[in-house]
Amino acid sequence: MSANTQKIICIGSVLWDIIGTTNASLSRASDEPGQIKMLPGGVAFNIAQKLCMLGYKSTILTAIGKDPEGQALIDRCKQIGLEASYIFRPEDWPTDRYMAIEDSDGVVAAIAHAHSLEAAGDLILKPLKDGRLGSIVKPFDGMIVLDGNLSDEVLEEISVSPYFAACDLRLCPASPGKGKRLKPFFGHKNATFYCNLQEAEILCGAEFNTAEAAVLGLLSMGAKRAIVTHGGLTVCDGRALKRPVLYAPPKIEVQRVTGAGDTFMAAHLAAEIEKLSAEKALKQAVEAAAAFVNGKDSA
Repeated sequence: MSANTQKIICIGSVLWDIIGTTNASLSRASDEPGQIKMLPGGVAFNIAQKLCMLGYKSTILTAIGKDPEGQALIDRCKQIGLEASYIFRPEDWPTDRYMAIEDSDGVVAAIAHAHSLEAAGDLILKPLKDGRLGSIVKPFDGMIVLDGNLSDEVLEEISVSPYFAACDLRLCPASPGKGKRLKPFFGHKNATFYCNLQEAEILCGAEFNTAEAAVLGLLSMGAKRAIVTHGGLTVCDGRALKRPVLYAPPKIEVQRVTGAGDTFMAAHLAAEIEKLSAEKALKQAVEAAAAFVNGKDSA
């Protein structure tokens, strides 16, 4: 399918990522040499950016302040080809930020300051209701990527809203700590869950040893489809009443972690837009994420 005919909306966090990395192994109060970078990020932005790199233009729905940091984010979105004209721009709220510290074993700790996004509530959804992107008479019928950084109230509203009844809804918890926010989508006929093992465990309130077990757990909770990653171990894609699809990632050297899940999801979405088989789509997504983690992609 042509990138010009596929309609994609990414809803959620667009903010500044402040990432500190070191090759050392960190413990509490560690002080080690490393690098600190400030980059545009947020789950919705990361996925939209990756889709754009693959040839699929996305529309962003989020809240970004009118401060200089916010304008810089808007400029960045436009620079890479994202549709940013529908973004909610509050006057007096600061642009959101995310800060993480990574060592040789991955993310040590992270803090997300997503006040503006959560405070905006369903104001960011207005274009899907007022006829610009969708309406009650003609709901948006393309693909919507939804991240768990939205408030519980907004996510609950979306889960039952007729404005989302016709779309292909792809869900990303955004972080283990926010995984429970997606529970209202159990039973939603158009929703696909993308989780890592820990997020699946939180959603299900259970422990799983493998991605396949986690997928089966999510399906038993009412998910119509679930895709679960497990670090460098086997990934699983499962649907109700169908045999799960499995793929084992290649062994690689880990260079970075933050953004790997977003890379996986974007590559998988692109593969499905091109209508690849479940096996080929999973393979494409896993290999894209592996290249990202190993530092061999162009991001």
